[in-house]
Amino acid sequence: MKKVVNERKDIAFHIKMFPLKMHPNAYDKARAIVCEKSLSLLEDSFEKKQLPAPKCKTAAVDDNIKLAEKLGISGAPTLIMPDGRVVAGFRDAGSLKELILKK
Repeated sequence: MKKVVNERKDIAFHIKMFPLKMHPNAYDKARAIVCEKSLSLLEDSFEKKQLPAPKCKTAAVDDNIKLAEKLGISGAPTLIMPDGRVVAGFRDAGSLKELILKK
């Protein structure tokens, strides 16, 4: 996503934290990221770095989990395109741009 945003200033991503139960501590990590509104913490989590404990009370992560269940989303990453298409799984920058620009 970073590569796409750096190359195309007209493309933006809205990230919803959806921790999978199979990942240890994912729920608390997601809450910490949401509380701090921090992309750097998100990147740290991908690098398996220790994250601080959540510093706020938020229902955002629980709301995201409920939304994902309602939409039938069971894995991450999952993209929901502006036209409503749901695309599951990792995509490289080129594939992301193709998906986004496809009409």
